[in-house]
Amino acid sequence: MEQEYEIICAFHISTLNRTNLSLQLMFPEYDVIVAGAGHAGCEAAAAAANLGSKVLLITMNLQTLGQMSCNPAMGGIAKGQIVREIDAMGGYSGIVTDKSTIQFRMLNRSKGPAMWSPRAQNDRMLFASTWREMLEQTPNVDFYQDMVNSLLVKDNTVYGVVTSLGHQIRSKAVILTSGTFLNGVIHIGEKKIGGGRVAEKAAIGITEQLVSLGFESDRLKTGTPPRVDGRSLNYSLMEEQPGDQEIVGFSFLDTPKPGRQRSCWITYTNQEVHETLKTGFDRSPMYTGRIEGVGPRYCPSIEDKINRFADKERHQIFVEPEGWNTVEVYVNGFSTSLPEEVQYEAIRKIPGFENVRLFRPGYAIEYDYFPPTQLQYSLETKQIANLFFAGQINGTTGYEEAACQGLMAGINAHQKIRNLEPLILKRSEAYIGVLIDDLISKGTDEPYRMFTSRAEFRTLLRQDNADLRLTELSYRLGLASQERMERLKEKTQKVDSIKTILRGLSLHPDDINPYLSSKRSAPLEQKQKALQLILRPGIDLSSLIREVPQVHQLLHQYPADAVEQAEIQIKYETYIEKEKELVKKMSHLEELRIPENFDYDRISSLSNEALQKFKKIKPSTLGQASRISGVNPSDVQILMVFMGR
Repeated sequence: MEQEYEIICAFHISTLNRTNLSLQLMFPEYDVIVAGAGHAGCEAAAAAANLGSKVLLITMNLQTLGQMSCNPAMGGIAKGQIVREIDAMGGYSGIVTDKSTIQFRMLNRSKGPAMWSPRAQNDRMLFASTWREMLEQTPNVDFYQDMVNSLLVKDNTVYGVVTSLGHQIRSKAVILTSGTFLNGVIHIGEKKIGGGRVAEKAAIGITEQLVSLGFESDRLKTGTPPRVDGRSLNYSLMEEQPGDQEIVGFSFLDTPKPGRQRSCWITYTNQEVHETLKTGFDRSPMYTGRIEGVGPRYCPSIEDKINRFADKERHQIFVEPEGWNTVEVYVNGFSTSLPEEVQYEAIRKIPGFENVRLFRPGYAIEYDYFPPTQLQYSLETKQIANLFFAGQINGTTGYEEAACQGLMAGINAHQKIRNLEPLILKRSEAYIGVLIDDLISKGTDEPYRMFTSRAEFRTLLRQDNADLRLTELSYRLGLASQERMERLKEKTQKVDSIKTILRGLSLHPDDINPYLSSKRSAPLEQKQKALQLILRPGIDLSSLIREVPQVHQLLHQYPADAVEQAEIQIKYETYIEKEKELVKKMSHLEELRIPENFDYDRISSLSNEALQKFKKIKPSTLGQASRISGVNPSDVQILMVFMGR
């Protein structure tokens, strides 16, 4: 009997050892685990892997990797600048966008170049498949389909994750990019469904564990409009919105551009639509208190629009195709969580939608987030070492905002586990720096969206010069490729060469006046340098090259991006220099560091609000302290004096 018992025990021990060995082979220890494969997670995995870290990307569904959960578009006002910054640093979003573009537009062309913002309409399925293809071709990235339920934490340091299948997978750092999945709840009228996205389950367990570890969490809300059958629409009743003739694109590399484009369309709501929508307000989760989270101020639902802007007789609706080979259409501007039958009756009253067929209704989604004042500038959490947050978990909204956080979290997770300095972008260096500083210094209690107005140095932070600002910095770090660096050097040399030629080229009145006349610009009476002519309103360098033989002869061989960059630098030199001087004046506050263990209670003259904010956020510099919401200049002066400054 004893011998039989020993054989059984030996068998179980042998089986257990084989199981443990198999799991060790299946899940070796990783440098970085990225939980979630949305825009933040994909960029985080790519960045950390390309820097040399061994990465595991865990997602609940590998078929939705890189999914565009809401509108099938990238870029837009300020968001386009972010995508170009990601690309300049060696991220993938710009390349993926270019490869899946079905329409391209450069917004705000009528304004100065600081306001120009690229925007692309994308093929939703091609966008996601391109992301997956690029990640699968990236060395050092492994994939696993499962849900992360909790974190492995010891001595306030994360060392891995636990999945829903019970696997404990170890790593040196973890990046959470949970999107709208943390305790996500979908609302359609009076219906309430647990989920992080339509037909996908919510992620549970993470919030509860983090709260038990001392984190503060809250709820936010976002929404999406109905998707409809494009074959059922009457486009003759709408305004066509074609793409630009020239497709500039997002990537600074030579990415392929589509040979054709698909138009979008514009139509409008009316009073009849609004009255129909109002019939469902008594069943709206927004107005009956079933939704607790705060929604995005700058992307409100259609019911919120007609309630807040009751004086407006109509609201714009953008009719956006979802791809090259699908009839599915995204109804941008009609985000709603009203009952399905109310959505249907109301949308049918929009011109062009009289015979519409719904693919799926709009819905609102409520989810957990963690106020970002709990983060360091590297996006590492203050409470738990080696744990990073990126994307909507930090209270942001939008693919672009999420992607840039993922990029920075991936970089800094790699840096942290190798005891290297984190990469912190300043507000004067990138929109990415503005976004992260806003989140950490000011926090957010509503979904944060980037605008050009948030950047005080937006003349410096243009979409056209993202490579000039960021590629060399990223190259020194080891992320931006040698190819990108060579292209940057070549572009810089060509821009300088163009400016040198224009500075030395004198144009005779007989040669230039016909051109000036065509531009309704005052004629010359004597020779003038070509560079001076470019400073005139209405005179652009590209037309000067096309139409003036002397200029054409010298500059026709230069590429369009170098010509545009040279012109911007010439035209806006005064403004650019003024902004650089302002950056210098303000930079001294950024250089005055505050010790991490600084005792603010010793400063009795601080206002109560400043004292509370300083103790909670623990600003690292006087510059950060000055940008904290509720802190007055006098509080900063007092702090400066107390520090002996």
